[in-house]
Amino acid sequence: MDYSQITDALFIGTTPEMDDYDALRTLEVRLIINMRAEHRLPPDPHTPPLAILWLRTHDIPLLPIPMRALRRGVDAALTTMARGGKVYAHCAAGAHRSVVMGAAILIAQGYSADEAARWIKQCRPRADPDTWYIRWRIRRFAAMWKNHR
Repeated sequence: MDYSQITDALFIGTTPEMDDYDALRTLEVRLIINMRAEHRLPPDPHTPPLAILWLRTHDIPLLPIPMRALRRGVDAALTTMARGGKVYAHCAAGAHRSVVMGAAILIAQGYSADEAARWIKQCRPRADPDTWYIRWRIRRFAAMWKNHR
């Protein structure tokens, strides 16, 4: 598991394995947001288990990440954070889909789309928020969030 801490309560990275759940628990992560359509995470066998939100999305320009999926992830993340928990958003490489989710969470916390993308890139150099279809989704979420809160 390769991850980067973006804020005190937000991490972005690659797909965790069940063996990584203890490390996530040590980081005080309470919610894992899985952005991979092709990979379901195994349930956490611990009590209480880490919450896992599976938002089946693709890293393909022709299948953009749905705004409703981003909104579900943001709502779950904000609820988790309000209760003192931390959030781990992941995709296969921790470079595209998880970056969009991380940026959406930052936007919901008051960042602009460009600020969120820049901050994530600074904290996670392998993140690629400047790929056209990734940047487009980040900006689209920002516009939706501003108009429909």
